[in-house]
Amino acid sequence: MTKRTIAVLLAFLLSLSGCTVRKVVRVPTANVAQPDKEVIVGVTTMKGEEVSFDPPGAVLKDRTLTATVKKVPYELSLDQAQRLWVERKEKSTARTIGLVAGIVVGTVVVIAGVVAATKQSCPFVYSWDGSKYVFDAEPYGGAISRGLEKDDFSELGSLREQDGLYKLKMTNEVDETQLTNFTELWVVDHPAGGRVVPDIQGKLHTVAAPYAPRSARDAAGRDLLPWLRSTDRLIWEPPAVADAKGDLQGDIIMTFPKPANATQVKLVANAATGLWGSYMIKKMVALRGRDVGAWYKTIDESQGARDALTAWEVREELYALKVYVEEPTGWVVRGVLPGTGPFISKDRILPLDVSHVKGEQLRIRIHPPAGFWALNSFNVDYTTDGPVSVQKIKPAMARDSNGKDVLPDLIAVDDRYLPMPTMEDSADITFHAPPQKAGVERAVFLHTRGYYKLHLTETGEPDTKTLTAIENEHGAAARFAASRYGEWQVASSH
Repeated sequence: MTKRTIAVLLAFLLSLSGCTVRKVVRVPTANVAQPDKEVIVGVTTMKGEEVSFDPPGAVLKDRTLTATVKKVPYELSLDQAQRLWVERKEKSTARTIGLVAGIVVGTVVVIAGVVAATKQSCPFVYSWDGSKYVFDAEPYGGAISRGLEKDDFSELGSLREQDGLYKLKMTNEVDETQLTNFTELWVVDHPAGGRVVPDIQGKLHTVAAPYAPRSARDAAGRDLLPWLRSTDRLIWEPPAVADAKGDLQGDIIMTFPKPANATQVKLVANAATGLWGSYMIKKMVALRGRDVGAWYKTIDESQGARDALTAWEVREELYALKVYVEEPTGWVVRGVLPGTGPFISKDRILPLDVSHVKGEQLRIRIHPPAGFWALNSFNVDYTTDGPVSVQKIKPAMARDSNGKDVLPDLIAVDDRYLPMPTMEDSADITFHAPPQKAGVERAVFLHTRGYYKLHLTETGEPDTKTLTAIENEHGAAARFAASRYGEWQVASSH
């Protein structure tokens, strides 16, 4: 990873006493036009260390960070920084609302908006935590047409009951039209001491005895264990540039313990689409020029076209990551992990067949293309799913930003949608909270269904040469993304 491609987090928290918002968003370093003028409050080093600076933060001069940490002088060369934490303040006309985002589960990072140059997908969902709204979910990422409409299942870790109610706010903060078909809460009570995690289809699984990887290394032998063993602020997100060998396809092997008689395992994965990967959705669709409408129509009407698109996604692994298991005959694909929105990454279960694996060691391999994935953690759990109590709660009230009752748009999977065509659109959604029994723990999941439409103004000729390569040549899409990334870096440096 070069010093030009350090991942950056820009932080924010809306003051409860006024309209000041502090934003925190992940962007490449090139997006920070004047890093010497930023308020840099922390850094993640290339060694996997998390360092928080004393106020007022670090000074960047001659590509060296200078600060104090617990009143002790601290210096770090910028090429040894993997991620910067930058705090900005700006004015907002929003009502009193604290928008707290977790770039990763378990990390309290704050977010009030997006990087206009990169983020290109999904509504934002904020949970009421008893005092403010907290950025908590980013559903149906990648569903860019009605034919690709999908269900999404997100744990709302910040949601808290108040006066017998659960309250959500859904917003459009991207230049696209978002159409939500259905929302409901799954209120899950389960025995204390474990967790409940959904799989991609929405089936709930219990996690009682997770194992972190014993080792995790890439093709160059780099130790990735500090980044991949737990859900935290260490996120492995290589930029869209080739490695020393000119490869854009990563190669990561993780080793886990395995009971000798285990035949099934629950892979607990926390991985999301990277920011640049999110941006590339729009760029690749825009290659179709004036034919984009016809392409959307084909995707919406043809199951064959949708199947072909899914097969392409799995082949290229840009938005669907193949998971390989090492068996006596070699590496075998045993599952596929779809990407999610780039800002909120939730734990998901991917059940894997390990009945052919011999011995007491499980090795798992992934090939994430550079620039398309943000990898936080991978654990495995061999326990049998335990009992849980699930109550599915439909919304009791839903009003858009104009006060219009939009509840009928959200209570059933049908032809009615809640439309949010502009970045001023939002909706407040309220649910009745069922009483919680003593002796159990509660998790709440948001089940949504919907899709979104990119706002494209392409009227020119389609780029048939590039499209043909992307559709038919393995790796062409990653090369296209890397080329655009290089152009963007050059433009951002001027």
